[in-house]
This record gives sequence, structure tokens and C-alpha cells, in this order.
Amino acid sequence: MPFKFIHLTDTHLANPGSTLYGLDPRARLDAAIADINKHQSDAAFAVVTGDLTHWGEAESYANFVDAMAALKIPYIAMVGNHDRRVTCLDALKAAPRDSNGFVQGTRTTEHGLFVFLDTLDETSHAGEMCAKRFDWLAKTLAAAPDDQQFVVFMHHPPFPIGVHAMDEIGLKQSTEFAEVIAPYRTRIRHLFFGHVHRPIFGSYGKIPFSTLRGTNHQVWFELDAGAPHLASHEPPAYGVVLIDDENLVVHSHDFLDTSLRFPFEPPAGVDGRDYALNFPAR
Repeated sequence: MPFKFIHLTDTHLANPGSTLYGLDPRARLDAAIADINKHQSDAAFAVVTGDLTHWGEAESYANFVDAMAALKIPYIAMVGNHDRRVTCLDALKAAPRDSNGFVQGTRTTEHGLFVFLDTLDETSHAGEMCAKRFDWLAKTLAAAPDDQQFVVFMHHPPFPIGVHAMDEIGLKQSTEFAEVIAPYRTRIRHLFFGHVHRPIFGSYGKIPFSTLRGTNHQVWFELDAGAPHLASHEPPAYGVVLIDDENLVVHSHDFLDTSLRFPFEPPAGVDGRDYALNFPAR
């Protein structure tokens, strides 16, 4: 069986009982957790790639901790531009931390070293990696055995994704990031990030990447640089990731989808063509 883990991102919890852009972020996270517990409880762990809260308030982190306590698998919590580092670390045992106080760390798995990066700049919504964080990353990658592969997680994408408003607040040090990982590119199996609230898949150089919709609101798809920056109520999702020695597969699951499910095969005695052509509209 392949190794399985869950990718969640951009939960944007506010204080208990609060709505955000007309939605209840706690209720939506609760629904995601219930769905994971019901259908994906055999996963090794979950990774939440930042923007755990919307305003970084202590009560919002307590709300997040309370919600995640229902999850039947362990989880790793990272920070994004809406988070506050010290408040997060004070509240969350599940947040990794390095010797400089950044929310960074690693987890060794049977399919490589999982590396979790802190791209938070508390003065901007854009991403930042300072010299200390780059030094930690460089030393972490260099210390790994020569045959060890990596899976990297961060909040901000380190390259443009084509949605202009989000590219303006991507990782500011994209050139420096590319330089640090350059010696290890062939060993990075996948790059996971959040921030953009869109289902996007592709390659960064030759590194495959993926990102997902958040569990609350989304960013509307618009490639026109002159268009307004819009949010949306598109369906939320979480990712189910399957890894074996040869392949890494990412499934994006719209866990609140209520569209009709039906058998492909017709009932006994019904012609398959008639079944498909005369299927009743919902």
C-alpha cells in the first residue's frame, strides 16, 4: 500500500462563533476533519500549510487547536501571512520550531525527509525567508544522506502562478530560494504550498508542485493583471497524497460537495444506452 498523508491549507479560523466573508470557518474545518476521520483515517498524518487563523489572535489559535483535537491522525501546523509566529508557537505543540524561533522543522518518513518552511513576514502579506531561515534550510538539506529524497512544504509559492494579485504577494526571495535548493532539485519529489486558494498543479523547473483551495473562502480565478482581486465561495477542499517508490499522486477532494452520486452500470434488465440517455435530471 502507498504511504498516505493529508494536505490541508488556509483554514483562516477566527474567534469562536465568528463568520468570515459570510462563511463559518470553524464549521468548515470541522466538516473537513469529520470527512478525513471517516474516509482517510489510515493516513500517517496531516500537514496544514499556513494561514491557520485570519488575524493571528490567541483565541483563534485556541479555536484551531480545539477543532484539530478531533482529528484521528497527527498533524503538523505551519504558518502563513495571516498568522503570528509567537502566538502560534505558544498555542500549538503541532507547530515545528527551529533553534532561531521560526516555525520550521523536518519529519523523516519511509519516502524521504519532509521539510517544513516558515515564510511568514509579519509586516507584509508577501512571503519572506531571511538569512537565518535560508541557512537552516541549506544545512538541513546538506545534512541529509546523499540518497535521501525530500518533500518540501511552505506557505508562499516561490514562483509566479499567473494570478497577478497573488503573485504580488508571493515569496520575495524567489531567486535566493532557487539558489539554495539548486544542488538538491533532482532529489525534491514534490513541493506543496498554500496561500493562493486555488487548485493548481504543475512543475517548478522539474520539481512537481501542487496547491489547493482553502477550507473556507477561495481566490477567484483571474489571469488579467488589471482585474479586481476577488474572493469566492467555491467549494473547499483537502488533499489526499499517495506515495510509493515510483509515484506521488495528489487527489483534491471537495469534501462539502453534495452533487449526485450514481452507479455507472444500469440496473438489471435496463439497457446501458437507455440508462445513460434517459437518466433523470436532478
